[in-house]
Amino acid sequence: MTVSIAHQRSANRTLRIVCPNGHLGFAPIKPDSFANGLTCEPDLICADSGSCDIGPGPLGSDTSSSPLAWQTHDLELMLLGARRLGVPMIVGSAGDTGSNSRVDLFVRIIQDLARKHALPKFRLGWFYSEVPKTLISETMAAGGAIEGLDGRAPLDPETLAATDRVVAVAGVHPFMALLDQGADVIIGGRSSDCAIFAAPALRAGFPEALAYYYGKVLECASFCAEPYAGKESVLGEITMEDVKVTALLPEQRCTIASVAGHAMYERTNPYFEHFLGGHIDMSECAYEQYDERTCRITGPRFVPAADLRVKLEGAGKLGERYVGMVGVRDPYTIANIDAVIAWARRQACERFGETGYELHYSVYGRDGVMGALEPLRDKPGHELCIVVQSIAPSREMAEEVCMIGLRQMFYARLPQVKGTAGGVAFALDEVLAASPAYRWTINHAMRVSDPMALFETAMMEAGV
Repeated sequence: MTVSIAHQRSANRTLRIVCPNGHLGFAPIKPDSFANGLTCEPDLICADSGSCDIGPGPLGSDTSSSPLAWQTHDLELMLLGARRLGVPMIVGSAGDTGSNSRVDLFVRIIQDLARKHALPKFRLGWFYSEVPKTLISETMAAGGAIEGLDGRAPLDPETLAATDRVVAVAGVHPFMALLDQGADVIIGGRSSDCAIFAAPALRAGFPEALAYYYGKVLECASFCAEPYAGKESVLGEITMEDVKVTALLPEQRCTIASVAGHAMYERTNPYFEHFLGGHIDMSECAYEQYDERTCRITGPRFVPAADLRVKLEGAGKLGERYVGMVGVRDPYTIANIDAVIAWARRQACERFGETGYELHYSVYGRDGVMGALEPLRDKPGHELCIVVQSIAPSREMAEEVCMIGLRQMFYARLPQVKGTAGGVAFALDEVLAASPAYRWTINHAMRVSDPMALFETAMMEAGV
């Protein structure tokens, strides 16, 4: 009878990692399944803490989208568990974006937690991922093309000038370097998700294809299990022949369907996972149900890159932003909502002209989620919520543009309207100041001769 990997290692040579959260700090780790993971003899505790899913704002403004209390909560659980077991702890893409200030923030939190709990001294390592715009400009001036990804044109000086901050996406290399230096805790700058987990596996001598697949399947924690349960922990085990992953929440299972489905998650090509130095081809992967709650995977193939290209991510500010909301229940107004919006746009145009600002309408209940791709756009609900967003160079202008774009919906002139009470209801009497608007400016790749060239490492002693 097969013994679960949660209770026994499946081979003489293995490396076991507990991943407690697919985006550390974004929503708190569920402690019970994590506690289960600590009883499974993990060799490391690793988590990703970043994502492009949060949009360009945090990178551009150099802030976190995750609350400090949640980040501290997750780091505290991981740190105490790792120090109690005496195993390394690795976090990549610190603070949502992996910018230098977010790395420094997480390093300070670890230091504070070590003092709070009077932890015996340990080695704390970190690396930075920000890339100075001057370095990119010098590379371009010397004839080095910064090639666009996903159909983007090569980077030009105008786009670089409109960028506020750039990070490079690290591969396994700075993690392995810090482990070689004896780091017990590693806080990484912006990183490839799979590299956080692949690095210790590669350092331990496991095959590249399996190591990178190991990272791919673990990086979102319980997203690879069913039924859906976010922020629960999973346990992974790599051997020289396979990867296994098991759910640590008793109500979840890692199945052939859930693991294979997650392998295709968020991919333009469902079979490829790219990173600095190559990619893995998962088209020939075989998935087996190892036990009731564990899936076994074999067959990924590592494809080395012809040259080293580091992905760059950059964001630039568009302007200040305000938001307002109205509700619509009147059937005639719903049927003519585009005319209502057009009327409000014209009023903003009369006040400010046609350029120098942006005015956006999202019609929830019709196509607010999918936009032009919505197949039922001609069948709106019996009531709508319209979210109005303005973007302008100053807060004062953004507020006024949003106010016009919102209130003029009340005064829209429709042919068959006889009353004067208006066809919309304001959710709030005012428009609300939102965070500034940013856009992704850089989604490009830069050639390097050394995979560590853009990633500065550091080490210190923490604890008491």
